[in-house]
Amino acid sequence: MLSKRAYNFNAGPAALPLAVLERAQAEFVDFRDSGMSIMEMSHRGAIYESVHNEAQERLLSLLGNPKGYKVLFMQGGASTQFAMIPMNFISAGQVGSYVMTGSWADKAFKEAKLAGGAHVAATSADKKFLAIPELSTITAADNAAYLHVTSNETIEGTQYAEFPDSGSIPLIADMSSDILSRSFDVNQFGLIYAGAQKNLGPSGVTVVIAKEELIAESPSTIPTILRYDTHYKNNSLYNTPPSYSIYMVNEVLKWIEEQGGLAGIEAKNRDKAGLLYNHIDGSDGFFRGVAEPSSRSIMNVTFRMQSEDLEKQFVKAAELEGFVGLKGHRSVGGLRASIYNAVPYESVKALSDFMNHFQKTQG
Repeated sequence: MLSKRAYNFNAGPAALPLAVLERAQAEFVDFRDSGMSIMEMSHRGAIYESVHNEAQERLLSLLGNPKGYKVLFMQGGASTQFAMIPMNFISAGQVGSYVMTGSWADKAFKEAKLAGGAHVAATSADKKFLAIPELSTITAADNAAYLHVTSNETIEGTQYAEFPDSGSIPLIADMSSDILSRSFDVNQFGLIYAGAQKNLGPSGVTVVIAKEELIAESPSTIPTILRYDTHYKNNSLYNTPPSYSIYMVNEVLKWIEEQGGLAGIEAKNRDKAGLLYNHIDGSDGFFRGVAEPSSRSIMNVTFRMQSEDLEKQFVKAAELEGFVGLKGHRSVGGLRASIYNAVPYESVKALSDFMNHFQKTQG
């Protein structure tokens, strides 16, 4: 019998849809009458390859079947992409232009400095990274190989409402924490990458969605495994893929289809975020939102209280009631509720009710 599930607000690895976990459980030992788990199969076999290809096709379908794009399944998390992007795309005399919006943009920028060259296209450092820069202030370098954005900053709790027009320069986005949380135009991007462990599935696989013309040929001077064309030409099967994680991504994509696709999932996400932000804003200062309202994330709700001691009391009391993952990132402190796609509205409503109860007893 299933014990009571936690109210899971972890920032990543994060909540997975219960329906997906139950399907995976049912197929865990014997996948499609093969007498094996999918984890035990050869990645060269027909059964696994059908799942692999299905996941690629399903992802592109959810994104409107954009022409000329390829899905890659990579390893090493978004952190490896931070290095691969400049290694593959920056030629002699070029730089990567980066919009500096917080902790994850900074990590990507630092890797570009090591691997080729980096330029700051815009920054919100003057606002302590609690807002997304105005799109009109974003200017790529004249010698930019690409313009890089981090669509959602999990630590600060900020998110782009819309994306900059990069013109003829490829726009590259780290969408690790908000991919498939809302509708967007894929054709605006040259390459999108996302670690799976927030909105797509379990950790272990990183999804890349790229224009084929960008990844068809990579510099021969970089290691084979770090070249995009290696994975493009081998359908992400050059080496053994994280097969179980890819299987789980496919199951999560099916679940998103069942929620009404991106339009359906976006409506649910905005309802969840609206419930929390309205509660915070209506608490007479007992709770205080961190990010500027125009830049607030619908994935990571960051907030503070009147003192760190009170925040510690809140976290401790919440844990006793089954709430998990509400401490803010160690680099900034405070509180954070990560409400990714798989976090049900009921969990967010329970958190709102708990916040109301805590305020009444402690306010």
